Amino acid sequence: MKLIERPRRLRASRAMRDLVAEWDIRAKDLVQPLFVVPGQGVRRPISSLPGQEHLSADEAAKEAEAIYRAGVPAVLLFGIPPEKDSAGSWAARLDAPVQDATRRIKQAVPDLLVMADTCLCEYTNHGHCGVLREDGSVDNDATLPLLAAAAVSQAEAGADVIAPSDMMDGRVAALRAGLDSAGFSQTAILSYAVKYRSGFYGPFREAAGSAPQHGDRSGYQMDFRNGRDALREARLDVAEGADMLLVKPGMPYLDILAKVASEAQVPVGAYQVSGEYAMLEAAAERGWLDRDQVVGESLVAFKRAGARFIVTYYAYEWARRALAR
Repeated sequence: MKLIERPRRLRASRAMRDLVAEWDIRAKDLVQPLFVVPGQGVRRPISSLPGQEHLSADEAAKEAEAIYRAGVPAVLLFGIPPEKDSAGSWAARLDAPVQDATRRIKQAVPDLLVMADTCLCEYTNHGHCGVLREDGSVDNDATLPLLAAAAVSQAEAGADVIAPSDMMDGRVAALRAGLDSAGFSQTAILSYAVKYRSGFYGPFREAAGSAPQHGDRSGYQMDFRNGRDALREARLDVAEGADMLLVKPGMPYLDILAKVASEAQVPVGAYQVSGEYAMLEAAAERGWLDRDQVVGESLVAFKRAGARFIVTYYAYEWARRALAR
């Protein structure tokens, strides 16, 4: 039988292409990060993250309402305290910016999922993710109870999900035990199980004032040259009680995301981090890239690699765009 030559690509309307597309990004796939600062009525642009702002707790609640109306189901809160110390004491205070914002958001939008980043780097005066020994190295075991105290404080404020990003050994087990003993056994843990030491965090560190004052985080974050460590870290965190896992950064680690997502027995998400966002914004501003096109491509790439959800600074914008279609 002679084969009839036909076009290899589907030549149809956009509606038809959308109907048969294998992958797509919907608002419900996305999580919007928010940076919360002290004060009232504060909306201050973040220079390293164009389009993003520092928000006081009251303004964060207003932003969260708009995010929820656009169809985004969750926000991830980062806090910048009014002052910092060597132990990151503000992380566990009930009047800390994240806790204050959480209460206001849950009052204004009860059904919006509030995820609270749990780490000390935004709260310490040295910028590391844990307390330091005299020699300047991070004391893993001394840091665990401080993280657990912060997690309990965030849960008391109403956080639905605790998201440890510190990369201390054993922190998921410590947080799970702390939450359970405080009566928060239903509070979920989203572990940054696979967090590489990366140059793509630069804009975030400026936004959160969390750059290390000395040294780097190679002692506790993962070496980007290694892949097998990701699976080991993921397995350990699930065994300790993690309900979800996060791979960070996103685009440079799609191979890692695919491996973890294919093996893990819990949902796995990707974080399109600040450097990825800033890179796309800078190139688009100069006319080197079609902004809408590359944002869409990057988000679909995460889904294609196996991400069940995506933490991205584009979440609110993408959801509004989807509503307007």
